[in-house]
Amino acid sequence: MIKAVAIDDEPLALKIIAHFCSQVDYIALEKTFTKTDEALKHLEKFPADLLFLDIQMPGKNGLDFYKMLHPDVMVIFTTAYSEYAVEGFNVNAVDYLLKPFSFERFLTAVEKASKEQRSRQAKTEHTHLLIRADYKLHRLEYNDILLIEGLDDYIRIHLKGKTPITARLSMKSILEKLPGTDFVRVHRSYIIPVKKVKSIYNKTIQIEDFVIPVGDTYKDIVSKYF
Repeated sequence: MIKAVAIDDEPLALKIIAHFCSQVDYIALEKTFTKTDEALKHLEKFPADLLFLDIQMPGKNGLDFYKMLHPDVMVIFTTAYSEYAVEGFNVNAVDYLLKPFSFERFLTAVEKASKEQRSRQAKTEHTHLLIRADYKLHRLEYNDILLIEGLDDYIRIHLKGKTPITARLSMKSILEKLPGTDFVRVHRSYIIPVKKVKSIYNKTIQIEDFVIPVGDTYKDIVSKYF
C-alpha cells in the first residue's frame, strides 16, 4: 500500500485526486492540504510514500517545497502549466500530470509510483552487490563500500580495508543497482554511501581519508540527505 498526501491550493483539484485515489486499491490518500506549511507539519510527524503536489501555489512554489522533504518521498506533480514539466523531472519526479487530466492518465502515473516502490523494496532486501570484474564475480557488501569513482567507461569501487575493484560500468548503471536510501550521487564522478559521511565542509564531503567534491548539479540532492 502506498501512503499518499495531496497538496493543492484549489479544493476542487484535491477532490478530483481523492476521487481518483478511491478507485485504486493500492493507494491510501491519508490527507489533503491547501497550504504547504500545514502539509509540512503533518509530513514531519507522519511521513508519506507519495505526494500529489501542485507546483504553482501562493507562497512556496511546489518545486521548492519538495526540495525541503526527505529524498525518499516520491512525487507526482500536478499543474496547469506545461512549462514546469522539465523542472519537475529534474528533481526526479515519478510523473507530471497536466491539468485537467483523465483517470487513465492518473492511473499511468500511480502505476509508475507503484513500480518505483516495488523496486526500492527489492533493493533494500539485499545487503550486497554483485560486480563482475577481472573475469570474476565479486560479492561486495554495501557496508564495505566507501565510495564509487567514475573513470570514463569504468568505475572504481573503493572498499574498507580491501583492494579497490575496477569494473566496466557506467555511473548510471551502478547507481541503479544500489539502494537509493543508502547511496547518493554527489558529483558526476562520485557516488557515496550516506552513512559513511564523516563531515561536510565548503562543498566537500569527507569519508575516512577521502575528500569528495560536491558538484553544482547535485547540491539540491545532497541537501536532502545532510
